[in-house]
Amino acid sequence: MRADHEVADIFRAAGPVYRAAHSGHLSLTQLKVMTAIENCRTAALGGHVEACEDCGHWRIAYNSCRNRHCPKCQGAAARTWLAEREADLLPVGYFHIVFTLPAQIAGIAFHNKALLYDLLFRAASETMLTIAADPRHLGARIGITAVLHTWGSSMTHHPHVHMVMPGGGITPDGTRWISSRPAFLLPVRVLGKLFRRLFLTRLIQFYDSGKLSFFGSLAPLSERRAFLRHIAPVRKKRWVVYAKPPFAGPEAVLAYLSRYTHRVAISNRRILAFDGVDVTLRYKDYRRDGADRQRIMTIPADEFIRRFLIHVLPRGFHRIRHYGLLASSRRQASLALARDLLHCAAEPEASDTEKPGDLRPTCPCCGGPMIILETFERWRQPRAPPEMLLLTRETAS
Repeated sequence: MRADHEVADIFRAAGPVYRAAHSGHLSLTQLKVMTAIENCRTAALGGHVEACEDCGHWRIAYNSCRNRHCPKCQGAAARTWLAEREADLLPVGYFHIVFTLPAQIAGIAFHNKALLYDLLFRAASETMLTIAADPRHLGARIGITAVLHTWGSSMTHHPHVHMVMPGGGITPDGTRWISSRPAFLLPVRVLGKLFRRLFLTRLIQFYDSGKLSFFGSLAPLSERRAFLRHIAPVRKKRWVVYAKPPFAGPEAVLAYLSRYTHRVAISNRRILAFDGVDVTLRYKDYRRDGADRQRIMTIPADEFIRRFLIHVLPRGFHRIRHYGLLASSRRQASLALARDLLHCAAEPEASDTEKPGDLRPTCPCCGGPMIILETFERWRQPRAPPEMLLLTRETAS
């Protein structure tokens, strides 16, 4: 069902003026994202006419843009991804860990997205794998699914990585499963110290090798002493590693992942109003508790577009990654060993003779299967009224 107000509506109304005002300052990737969202599910991308086999209800369905930043195109991708990940769940408790970059480092990351977002992934995953393997803590190889978020609830730049992992791991010799305590996985202060050291060490290496760029208010950091002064406070500051309470079960893990894996900046349902000039949206103020946490803000349309576009990822960047036991190269073998050590049944393999499910959309009136009567190209419309197409099909059959 279409939301009352969508990101696409804002882009179509205010996008042309925004492009003209910021000509030369928008990347090609950002421009492509804007165009894709504006054209999504419109005649610009073509479509088809479909009708219900049971009641005859018909509708015109336009094609989607399939851009990973589009709020309307991620539902199907999320469902497919979750179905694949469901087979990876183990019958143990799951934990949720969040690694966040300090504000001083987040500013540098904004101008060096591909390099420092990748470093955020690598430093956070290495931290978890190293501390978990330490016999003083867990002493086991763990599995991690990590998802990058670059935004806060109000769409400001706030890069952090969400990690979901089973509560335990396999011993280095592969002979047994070590379970964590029911409500405790690893000490967050120890994680924060190692994360800080790994990230800052490699950040300075990037600077010394000339891989970092600085613009605007950060341009003075091109001078080494200014750069070192800038990061000096965060060397002593505690880096936030947040461990949320364990999930209630595997089903809760999937429910969480469905909200976090395939989403960028904001969902359409959080947009409350748009009058052509200002956008009103709902957000969470995490400094408040209880019902006061849900807040409403109104910002100009061009500011909304700016905030959305700062979260466009570099081309080809993977924002969902797997490590340890869940690394793609050894996932199946590691999960099979984990299930064997946990004495649980292996996931049944899909039968080659099993008939695939009906993937056709269902009728909104009666729930029957919808069939395609005609397809049409970009910027075209059906060659005949849908009633005539349906009558022609019934006559032919």
